[in-house]
Amino acid sequence: MQTPKRKPSEYALIPPDFNITQEKLDEFQDELQHLISVSRPKTIDDMQAAAAHGDFSENHPYQSAKARLRGINDRITQLEKFIAKAIIIRPHNDGFVHLGSKVTVEVNNKIKEYTILGSQEVNPDAGVISHNSPLGSLLMNHAVGDVVILDNGEKRVEYKIVMIS
Repeated sequence: MQTPKRKPSEYALIPPDFNITQEKLDEFQDELQHLISVSRPKTIDDMQAAAAHGDFSENHPYQSAKARLRGINDRITQLEKFIAKAIIIRPHNDGFVHLGSKVTVEVNNKIKEYTILGSQEVNPDAGVISHNSPLGSLLMNHAVGDVVILDNGEKRVEYKIVMIS
């Protein structure tokens, strides 16, 4: 039997975004330290205790601890790689929208404020958008007074930049 060949989705080809604030980097470093010094040793102890009961094939506590350890090790590897490649966002005050900028825009006679950060810190409810998002990428490198138009095919929305901080 031949394994089916599937085309990767459009999101599979997006390169990782290593832009991050110092606060988020500190959070990732704390998580990494906790995983290495607390979670992994505890899970290894659990696995060794379950292994003492023998018969690994039907030993659910052992299999469960082993799966948890595999997940912890995967997360440790992921965090180490991300931390090594992290690019700290430094705010600019040159009058243009950059990573780390807080942008106040007027849209449909309403004032909205967005903070433009990397993909790791997106929180639309709090007004934090990615520089890779449709609106974030439109706002990048524009100045106060500029109007950007977000056209999603069905409607066009104009955003006028009122303030950048």
